[in-house]
Amino acid sequence: MPIAPEHRDLFRAFIDQGLDTWLARLPEQLARGLDRQRYGDLPAWEKAVAKLPRLPDEREVRLDADTVAVDVELDDSRRRQCENLLRKLAPWRKGPYRLGGIPIDTEWRSNWKWQRVAPHLAPLAGRRVLDVGGGNGYHAWRMASEGAAFVLVIDPSPRFFWQFRAVRHFIGDADGGRTHFLPVGIEDVPEKLAFFDTVFSMGVLYHRPSPLEHLLQLRDALRPGGELVLETLVVEGDETTVLLPGERYAAMPNVYFLPSSRALCQWLERCGFTNVRVVDEAVTTTDEQRTTEWMTFQSLADFLDPDDPTRTREGYPAPRRAVVMARKPA
Repeated sequence: MPIAPEHRDLFRAFIDQGLDTWLARLPEQLARGLDRQRYGDLPAWEKAVAKLPRLPDEREVRLDADTVAVDVELDDSRRRQCENLLRKLAPWRKGPYRLGGIPIDTEWRSNWKWQRVAPHLAPLAGRRVLDVGGGNGYHAWRMASEGAAFVLVIDPSPRFFWQFRAVRHFIGDADGGRTHFLPVGIEDVPEKLAFFDTVFSMGVLYHRPSPLEHLLQLRDALRPGGELVLETLVVEGDETTVLLPGERYAAMPNVYFLPSSRALCQWLERCGFTNVRVVDEAVTTTDEQRTTEWMTFQSLADFLDPDDPTRTREGYPAPRRAVVMARKPA
């Protein structure tokens, strides 16, 4: 089976990294993750990216700034063309970006999360990194800017895949071709892989009906001595406090377990992690997650009780997030 042009770098990277067992599964995983029969809008997203005009080789790329930016000279016609095509990929949830002079004001100010996480990371230079549920790849570009040798985003959303490809169109090879996207979930990572130096799971755990299984999957993807960066919704309380919402939490239908940060640390220790520590905990604000012209659907403000913003509209505590660092024993 011929390899599509947008996947060639991914295959080469897996070969270079010695991921032979996973390499054999890539054709099936890509076919399933980008199945046109399953995802009716996928051809339109693919077409939008394919229509992005050829860009001048001379460009200034900033992956180390709050706004991932590519400044390149475009005439008014090509800038309008690019903006119209990028808007066809909306909603844009993670960012911000500025591509060819076009500001993409995303739902999340993802740079705020990066600012909370980055000071606590083991240096990423030379490391192999897995970003689980990484959306369109905003944080992955920031990881690459820190010198990571290999960054792999996995996220089952084909829309995020094509948003990533659109950003790649502008960035070109400014990251040295070290950043990649595979449209799968954590369950598609080979068992007991023990490969990555750093694994990120941010905004995923509360969507998993079996949270301890997710933590074990993350542990198994790490090499001995590797670092886990876990960011998730939590509630206030002690080691025994866990909230199991009803059908919806903040309008989301697929939210399961919300532990206290102390309970979460206990879960990690039970799963074999060491050096477990909470490095940040804060209530999510409507300045960080909000509706924009690039994400015009309802956002956090619509999901809170209008008379008491400390509660969701279902009556639960408003979203509160913790960042927890841990290590797999060497």
